[in-house]
Amino acid sequence: MACVEIKAPGGPEQLVPARRPVPTPQADEVLIAVAAAGVNRPDVAQRMGLYPAPPGASDVPGLEVAGTVVARGPGVTTPHLGEKVCALVAGGGYAEYAVAPATSCLPYPKNFTAVMAAALPETFFTVWHNVFERGALKSGEVFLVHGGTSGIGTTAIQLAKAFGAYVAATAGSDEKCEACRRLGADLAVNYRTTDFTEELRAHAPGKGADVILDMVGGSYIARNLRCLKTDGRLVNIAFLEGSRADVDLIPVMLKRLTLTGSTLRIRDTAFKGHLAAGLRSHVWPLLDQGTVKPVIDLTLPLAQAADAHRHMESGRHIGKIVLETGLNP
Repeated sequence: MACVEIKAPGGPEQLVPARRPVPTPQADEVLIAVAAAGVNRPDVAQRMGLYPAPPGASDVPGLEVAGTVVARGPGVTTPHLGEKVCALVAGGGYAEYAVAPATSCLPYPKNFTAVMAAALPETFFTVWHNVFERGALKSGEVFLVHGGTSGIGTTAIQLAKAFGAYVAATAGSDEKCEACRRLGADLAVNYRTTDFTEELRAHAPGKGADVILDMVGGSYIARNLRCLKTDGRLVNIAFLEGSRADVDLIPVMLKRLTLTGSTLRIRDTAFKGHLAAGLRSHVWPLLDQGTVKPVIDLTLPLAQAADAHRHMESGRHIGKIVLETGLNP
């Protein structure tokens, strides 16, 4: 099969087309003929040598795929052979074939193409767990997401709005702020020109946020604590500005704040199956109805994975970047 390997840690040029044997599904796994694979920030970190694949996972990058189930390992009864699914995988997505835990597979939502389905698993699993499980966002609360036009951000805006929250987002340009508003954000702040803490205090109900989803870290940590309301929750899932900060923790005590975070890739299949079940029950109906849908910025052939990474690192994208294999099983 064709795939894309990381030749050595480094820049996008280290992503090179290669050929490998088609993997064999083990117990409780399926083999998917991949039509499309999503590109995510963790893939960039892996390429740079900062986020290695967990033990037992493929060293081929790629955490989400969409395609057709063509083989099943022992013990698998669903999904069925020939069924079109998207799946969260621990690695191996940048390839024509990938194995996935059966419990991490979800059917294509109604009227979805492979490209659209491939844009779902990594961001929707992540947002569902961090915003609605760890962050416990409720209808009527104020939600703030940083990086509102990223794959995570565009997903978080739509889901938080669909579940009845007041939604605020930060982005790096007026154009991107307008994109956030089109997706449903009630407040969009250009962080390059405006202090998001002041804007939130001035415009959000209750003058602050109940839940913040942060991928920046660094100087944002202290600012997040300042703009959280009493009993607010800060959820960190990445640290683009760094994981260290000099922070006054008094607001945590006085406002009874919760600081939490997670990483999804290393969690076991049972946990990911739990998340898949939650998405199937609560989020897939929204996708079927068209209430929520992935935002696709760019699609490229699998062999141009390096260009996909360059585009992601440029920061120009709004939504997801997806690779197509050319397979149409």
